[in-house]
Amino acid sequence: MGRYVARRLGQMVIVLIGATMVLFACLFVLPGDPVGSIAGSDKARDPAVVAELKARYGLDKSLPEQYVNYVSKVATGDLGEDFVQRREVSEILGPKLANTAKLALLAIALVTVFGMGVGIIAALYRYSILDMATTFFTTMAVGFPTFVIGMLLMKWFAVELQWFPQLGGDKLEGMVLPAVTLAITDIAFVARLTRGTMLEVLRADYVKTAVAKGLPRRRVLFKHVLRNSSIPVVTYLGISFGALLGGALITEAIFNWDGVGLALVQAIQQQNNPIVIGVVTYSVAIFVVLSLIVDLLYAALDPRIRLS
Repeated sequence: MGRYVARRLGQMVIVLIGATMVLFACLFVLPGDPVGSIAGSDKARDPAVVAELKARYGLDKSLPEQYVNYVSKVATGDLGEDFVQRREVSEILGPKLANTAKLALLAIALVTVFGMGVGIIAALYRYSILDMATTFFTTMAVGFPTFVIGMLLMKWFAVELQWFPQLGGDKLEGMVLPAVTLAITDIAFVARLTRGTMLEVLRADYVKTAVAKGLPRRRVLFKHVLRNSSIPVVTYLGISFGALLGGALITEAIFNWDGVGLALVQAIQQQNNPIVIGVVTYSVAIFVVLSLIVDLLYAALDPRIRLS
């Protein structure tokens, strides 16, 4: 197991390098002038000001040199200096990452509890009215765009019923609507995935053998069926959680949630490249770490993977 973890950590470094290289190349070919956005339209015409700003932020160097400088700083925890606020990127993103993490944890908790719960019930009572209703509503939920769900929830529960604030806040009631907006589509996916995998496992020979031996229904369900059908669900939850931690652009914009998604939108509009690169680097690192955790969970759930 130690060798496997070490190998995956090495792969994580390679993925981070590749992702940041692609991002640097994309930012280089995009139209726009970061120096002009820093200095303003008037000062950007002054060659002395332009030269000073380029030297300060390393924009006077070639793209490979800029990339090497960035990687060497990231290795020490330095994400560079923000173009607009003239502050360290890590200092700016720190509170925003915490806000996004709180929202992501609440959303993934809702997805896990309600998604798997609904899927299990639908599988146990397959082809019943409850199962058909689950299929109908999950299909509808998957078809609705996130911004439509967010606007409807805000209209119904914040404006009309006034149960929750319209804009997010630090308290739990301010997190409910954004978290539910993020969770609804994933709840539908997890419910359908759980139902499908459980129905497949329920038809397996080893489950039929366990039932024939007289094992209690609850033991068969939790030890054999649910455990073996949860591997694809764990994969989806890991990917979903990584996407949520990387920032939900639309949801954070709708509810004015001060997270990394909203920061990324604002940085792109301002051509604030250090913030853009910092958010993407953080997102890639999160995805790679979560993929490692998911693979370790595979070994805990399936003895065949652990033995191999």
